[in-house]
Amino acid sequence: MNDHLRQSGGHFWGMTSSEPASPEIEQQANPAPRRPRILLAASGSVAAIKFGNLCHGFSEWAEVKAVATRASLHFIDRASLPKDVILYTEEDEWSTWNKVGDSVLHIELRSWADILVIAPLSANTLGKIAGGLCDNLLTCIVRAWDYSKPFFVAPAMNTLMWKNPFTEQHIMLIDELGVSLIPPVTKRLACGDYGNGAMAEPSVIYSTVRLFFESRVQQSGNIVQQPV
Repeated sequence: MNDHLRQSGGHFWGMTSSEPASPEIEQQANPAPRRPRILLAASGSVAAIKFGNLCHGFSEWAEVKAVATRASLHFIDRASLPKDVILYTEEDEWSTWNKVGDSVLHIELRSWADILVIAPLSANTLGKIAGGLCDNLLTCIVRAWDYSKPFFVAPAMNTLMWKNPFTEQHIMLIDELGVSLIPPVTKRLACGDYGNGAMAEPSVIYSTVRLFFESRVQQSGNIVQQPV
């Protein structure tokens, strides 16, 4: 039996047979390392104006695909996104599906990604995730997500919304799922109020995710390519 390469959730391992493998097969069984695959998503918060900056930062280290909710598009400048980053929106969800057997976008993106990052995470989308709702592309991805893979959220909302008792309950619920919180910071908010609730800076989000992922790679032996 020839050697076969199997993959699961970003981990690679080989099945060894009793017969010696040819050099060609051995080469196929040891693929070249690849870059991490990051799915970046934005929901409806003014902080989505920084989404292009976030995409550029992650693109220097990883393969990036992006998802935007309908509300977030009010704040995202598509021209600010890296040219090689595809931005998926609600209109794309069923545009390629015509019959049973065709690919479903939220499943394809969920399977492709090694890491999911929602930044900004609005109060509305937080509530949807905590309640298990899946009424748009992003929340369908979350509902189908493999929680053995890293999932980060960076909330952004008004201070009064951040301090609302519902927010605390929702954060506790997603924490139980294994979602990692990148907490908001205190500053002057877009509405003019001063207080906690502003999204963490893109550089902080990037460094938090990268350090976590590279630590996991070292521990698990995951095969990813680090940029020179």
